[in-house]
Amino acid sequence: MEQTSSAATETSATEESLYQRLGGYDAICAATDDLLGRAMNDPRISAYWKGLNTENRRKARQQLVDFMASSAGGPAYYVGADMKAAHAGMGISEADWAALIEHTQAMMDHLQVPSPEQGEILAFLGSLKDDIVEVH
Repeated sequence: MEQTSSAATETSATEESLYQRLGGYDAICAATDDLLGRAMNDPRISAYWKGLNTENRRKARQQLVDFMASSAGGPAYYVGADMKAAHAGMGISEADWAALIEHTQAMMDHLQVPSPEQGEILAFLGSLKDDIVEVH
């Protein structure tokens, strides 16, 4: 009987979505706020947010929360543009991308995201790179 319940526990743990393993909506919000704070204060990439008024910053933050929560298997529904359309014409370079990934890693370390989940997050972001970074 113990083996069965142990196997059932292992199965349910492996079936949890990344969203659940990260801690749900509040954890996604905390991670988003931490990451945006880092990125917006980095002179290498802060210009991408320059000129946004408070309302547009709030909307951009909420879209990011919704996108990440939805992509991680949560109940949020992302209604924004696909990544290619959302970043078209922004001129995001390899160096800009590297800065964002650097801040993502720092945010995950700061929030003590476990290594397996960090790997999943970085792999997911890597899958978006070609739609976000402009090739020069």
